[in-house]
This record gives sequence, structure tokens and C-alpha cells, in this order.
Amino acid sequence: MIAPTIPELVARSASHPFLGEHLAMGSGAHSQQAVARRRGLELLSAYEPIYDISVHGGAQSLTADLAAAARFGDELGYQAVTLRERDGQLAPCDPFAGPFGEGLDDPELVALDRMVRALHTINFLGGQQHGLLFLRVHERLLKSVKYDHGRHFSNVLVSFGLNPGRIVIELPAAAVAHKTFLGYLTKSYQRYGFKVAGNLPNAGQILSVSDVPRPDFVKMDAGAALRDSMVKPLVSYAARLRIPLIFNRVADAAQFEQLQQYDVRFVQGPLFAAQDKVV
Repeated sequence: MIAPTIPELVARSASHPFLGEHLAMGSGAHSQQAVARRRGLELLSAYEPIYDISVHGGAQSLTADLAAAARFGDELGYQAVTLRERDGQLAPCDPFAGPFGEGLDDPELVALDRMVRALHTINFLGGQQHGLLFLRVHERLLKSVKYDHGRHFSNVLVSFGLNPGRIVIELPAAAVAHKTFLGYLTKSYQRYGFKVAGNLPNAGQILSVSDVPRPDFVKMDAGAALRDSMVKPLVSYAARLRIPLIFNRVADAAQFEQLQQYDVRFVQGPLFAAQDKVV
């Protein structure tokens, strides 16, 4: 089934509190996408690819001109990135810091977090993009919502005619560090149709995802794993658990070349910025 278009989804958001107040179609160069407006500021969507570099007979070397590498592999999906226009240029921003989210109490932060995720979902699925969409969730939302994590967002998506199964809720490292809390969050989000990814605060924390219910993905900072010589054991343990392991924040070609030596499959990070999708 073809997903509704971006304008159709923005129109449907009008019936939802907070979303209807702050989401709209953009103007000028951004007229084909949804934007979020609050306190005179405007937020937009971009998407950082997560590549499966095991396809097409193995990964490419990046020692040659990076711009000449049209593809690094197939995309598993995309990480949503929030942008703000400054001095005529779009730049990544933290929507919960600065003027846009300054001084938020917990209910306001929860509403803003849901709005930002709705913005990125509308632009991604309404734009007929393929693959999974990884959406970060704020740590304070996880603590402020007492139970049924994922129910509200799932209900919103279903009311829009969208499939929660295309969405990966990405849990912060602080949540992954608490094994019991991680298990509860994973079970709750999966119950409402989402997939779940957990950011490992350190390599040893992969032990916390060994129990059922397990996240659908785990993420690890590539630089930290390489520095601590933990790439090989992480890859081995994740394979035993049958949980896809994504090495993120890959900063340069040297890191990428090192990761390739250990049969790493999924990567993302600034290195691939030239391939980022901006909607």
C-alpha cells in the first residue's frame, strides 16, 4: 500500500493536539516538505544512511576519492537528523536545546519529542523513502512516561495510515545501561509495532541485551570500539545473539578500513555525509 503524501499527512496532523499547532508545509526551497515551527524558529528533516557493506561482494575501499564512490552498499535504513537554518545554511541541531526547546518542563518535552519524531516520519514515509527510519527518543521522555511506551506514537501513526513497523525507536545509552529498564522499554515498544535499537554506552554493555526481550539492533561508537580493541569481540557476540550491530559515528576512511578487517556489516557516520538525504 502506498503511503499518504507529505501534504496529506500534514493535513491529518491538524486533528492532533500540539502537532496541528506546530507542523506545517514549508515555504520557498522547503515547500515540498513538512517543517516544525515554534518560537519563531523552524526545524527541518535530513536522513543519514546506515549502510550494509556486506552486499555486492564486499565493501569498497575508500582510499580513493570518496566522492567517486556512488554507493557503499545497500541501505538498511536512515537515521533522522534535525536541521535548523542558520545564516542561510542548514545545520544539524538539538531541538531540545537553545531557543526552540529552552526551559521545557517534562510534559512540554514529551510533546516536543513526539512532534520531532512525527515530523521526520511524515517527511520520510510521506516522501516514499525506502528502508527503516531510526528515530532517537529523549531520555527524559522515557522517564516521564510511566508506562505503555510507544502507545501514543503508534496510535498517531496508525491514524495517519502509516506502519509503525517501518520505525526503529533508538534508545539512548543511559537507558541501555539499566538492564531491567531496557528490557521493559524494548518489550513495550515492540508490543506497539516498533523495532528497537539500543546505543551501547560501552562495549561491555552488550551483555545487557542478551536477555529476552532483545532489541532488534544495537549501536556502538566506532571510534570507541576501535580504540579499545573491542570490534572483533563485539561482532562475535552480536552474531551469537543474532542482533544486527551497527557501528556509528564512523569519522574517516581510516576507521572504515579498520572496521572492514573484522567483517563489520552495518555502518553510519560523518564519513558518509556526502550521501546524506535531505528532504
